[in-house]
Amino acid sequence: MADVDLDTLQRWLRTFAASVAEQKDALTSLDAAIGDADHGANMHRGMSAVVEGLSTPPADPATLFKQAGMTLVKSVGGASGPLYGTFFLRMAPATGGAAALDPETFAKALRAGLEGVVARGKAELGDKTMVDALTPALDALDAALSSGESLASALRAASAAADEGRDATTPMVARKGRASYLGERSAGHQDPGATSTALLVAAAATAVAEQGDG
Repeated sequence: MADVDLDTLQRWLRTFAASVAEQKDALTSLDAAIGDADHGANMHRGMSAVVEGLSTPPADPATLFKQAGMTLVKSVGGASGPLYGTFFLRMAPATGGAAALDPETFAKALRAGLEGVVARGKAELGDKTMVDALTPALDALDAALSSGESLASALRAASAAADEGRDATTPMVARKGRASYLGERSAGHQDPGATSTALLVAAAATAVAEQGDG
């Protein structure tokens, strides 16, 4: 299986930024129901800043992820900045300084990012957060890679699992974040963080497919 090169990783971030821009109003609408009505605007501002930072090409994947993470922490308000920022910051050292990431290393880095999000947000499955989309996505990714699928195929499976996790947040009662203040009234609303996370995973699948890995 082909390694994920630096160009593909940058394309992942650009694709995610474009998806966030396209879905900005929808993300904010979801957040208006159970949060502060700013998730779309905040993520758009943060990812726009990340893309601007790519005008100076990073030296390697670790530098790319560290730069993206720090940018998100600094430029995104609310909980999204620290959580998404931590995700990328934790990915950086997990790359081992490699110039390109083999599928297993990419999956390991993503898993490190998830662990960072869990540690930072103190969230677990069922809390109605981005963890509900990211955890099943990475479980599906690992399972597909273990069965010998290409990274592109495994990421397609991960994206489908993220979408299912996103949808599963709708009936949940929020136990973390601003939405938890609503108690039972938070049920019936799709979680905005899980929604943007599904876009993140879909963007990875798109970027790797465009690299030509099966």
